[in-house]
Amino acid sequence: MTSLFAITCGNFNIEFSDIFSVIAANISPFTDIESVNRLHNTIIWKIRLPRIILAINVGIALSISGAVFQGCFKNPLVEPYILGISSGAAFGAALGILFPSFFLSVQALAFCFAFIAVAAAYFLAHTRGETPIIMLILAGIIIGSIFSAFVGIIKYLAQDSALREIVFWLMGGFYYANWDDVILISPIIFVSFSIIWLHSWKLNILSMGDDEAKALGVSPEKFKFLFIILATLSTAVAVSCVGIIAWVGLMMPHATRMVMGPDHRFLIPVSAIFGAIYLIICDTIARTLVNAEIPIGIITSILGAPYLFYLIRSRGASAFGG
Repeated sequence: MTSLFAITCGNFNIEFSDIFSVIAANISPFTDIESVNRLHNTIIWKIRLPRIILAINVGIALSISGAVFQGCFKNPLVEPYILGISSGAAFGAALGILFPSFFLSVQALAFCFAFIAVAAAYFLAHTRGETPIIMLILAGIIIGSIFSAFVGIIKYLAQDSALREIVFWLMGGFYYANWDDVILISPIIFVSFSIIWLHSWKLNILSMGDDEAKALGVSPEKFKFLFIILATLSTAVAVSCVGIIAWVGLMMPHATRMVMGPDHRFLIPVSAIFGAIYLIICDTIARTLVNAEIPIGIITSILGAPYLFYLIRSRGASAFGG
């Protein structure tokens, strides 16, 4: 229902009947595309629908990644960008924007450098066959800081038009959403989500600590690596398409815990649902609040900071696992 309502919202009013007619005309072999209004088809099928589906995918990716990192790190204040994904992706995107003739696209560079950042943090923290959580977090902060400095250098060197494009990318948005992006990221996020959910009971064990996991026959290093790779893959592919969208991976797992409890077998799928709904709402606000579109990262930050403040004031230690 949230998706259908979002499709009707915008400068051009759309009726629910028009939505179903356009979708049926595009997916059914028995309906002629010429039977629907051409303007309605453009607005619904080519602009709003791929944008909303992309928002659903990104919301799922960031929410489950946040839940995974919080479970692996045993820290409720961890978010998907803790290992430098956002800084690495930002550097890759800035590089692609500053040098448009580069052999890779902005999206491909953002994805590659997001993975490079996480890989660097992981191998920096990996010592003597183990990867201590505190070392991994510190390594992520170090790598993130280095890539942030690189982004600063690129912004300093960029011309006004490129600088503006870099800044808009850093604030996140679904401005250029299309079916190609949906087709690209949907299978990756679906497979990552499915594997994470299938092994979600192991996240319950990992969140108890490495010693307890070993005592229960679960290899903490093996499954931490698996979960980090899957969460990184989901986050990197999402960020590479829409830029950096803050707070979703931190807020949605918390909101889900308040409703469903800490069991990751339920936390993972419900976080995905909450994340998808939240991003649809934020994107609808971003494109309808004023005539010019607002970067969605601004909306999620404006809504996210007061929510975290509410958690601290109303729930105290209990909201953060204390």
